[in-house]
Amino acid sequence: MKILSVNAGSSSLKFNCIELPERKELISGYFEKIGLEGSFYSIKINGEKIKKEASLKEHGDAIKYLIEELLNNKIINSLDEIDGVGHRLVHGGDKYNKSVIIDDDVIKTVSELSSLAPLHNPANIVGVKAFRDALPNTPMVGVFDTAFHQTMAEKEYLYAVPMNWYKDYGVRKYGFHGTSHKYITKRVQEILNKEDVNVISCHIGSGGSICCIKNGKSIDTSMGFSPNAGIMMGTRCGDIDYSLIPYIMEKTGKSIQEVDNILNKESGLLGISGKYSDHRDIEEQMVKGDKYSILANDMYIDKIVSYIAKYYVELDGKVDALVFTAGLGENAREFRENIINKLGSLNIFIDHEKNMNTASYLDVNEGIISSDKSSVPVYVIPTNEELMIALETMELIS
Repeated sequence: MKILSVNAGSSSLKFNCIELPERKELISGYFEKIGLEGSFYSIKINGEKIKKEASLKEHGDAIKYLIEELLNNKIINSLDEIDGVGHRLVHGGDKYNKSVIIDDDVIKTVSELSSLAPLHNPANIVGVKAFRDALPNTPMVGVFDTAFHQTMAEKEYLYAVPMNWYKDYGVRKYGFHGTSHKYITKRVQEILNKEDVNVISCHIGSGGSICCIKNGKSIDTSMGFSPNAGIMMGTRCGDIDYSLIPYIMEKTGKSIQEVDNILNKESGLLGISGKYSDHRDIEEQMVKGDKYSILANDMYIDKIVSYIAKYYVELDGKVDALVFTAGLGENAREFRENIINKLGSLNIFIDHEKNMNTASYLDVNEGIISSDKSSVPVYVIPTNEELMIALETMELIS
């Protein structure tokens, strides 16, 4: 079975073609600057990455090139060999607690939820409609970033605000990165050969969230009503005192939209360091003794540690695995070690050699990095949201 996993943005389209049940990635690609000047795309096949210029006026043009690449590279011989298309849909509100076959009603509902994700849901729907036009006989599946967290209890997802805010306007914690956290849960279940796993999943990339998983289900997560809650990130502030927003508006004369933009795109590592949102740049500046990069890194570590400790308590110390995943989680070895070194009071300890020998760009990209005396095994597990989308798609269309 050949499944396309698709993530459509307002001016981009990312895809993977995966053969199941073998879990073999056949080809992947990324279309950029759709509807803009200088559009292009790149594909990766057999380990080789190829970049090509292309006129991409709309998402339909990207899909035409995508299909041409599938045919020209002998991934498929006809469109009938594409068994399904799985779409990453960012926000399903509290309407969807699992993946669904996409029909007109789903498109209508996801569109109505656009006020919860104005930058993402409309773009996702554009991608869905373009694929439906190009592949009218192929089943489409929606995989929601928020669905995995719909198992949270009221006491976790409600905010202490007037109840009618929730009932009338949908104000609540939704959580994100659900596809990644679900994949990590599934992988831990496979590794331990156990369904009811308790996991603290740390998805640490340019965006980041921590998820508390009990008996294989999400019971709490750091992101909230929006992806800007929780830990600080590359450019996002994370948890703050809301009162600073009207204060800064009064002091600077900035509008609510301008302040919101600053909190989402000019804060986090970038805000503290003054220059750098990429943690690799932060690490380079730390070596040079830059005090603000050091401060940003220290704050970042403390924010992550506080959530790990919180979820350790929520799980009553019964944790089957503490997992690091995504860009930093998989590759920033010293960063991981600094986090774990702050968890000694929970009897969680690092094995320095195992940690330094585990990263996505090394021969060992998955495994345990904790010491034998650690009460909780600490894993590095590369996330694979595209595979998770493909698996969800296969399950539904089968």
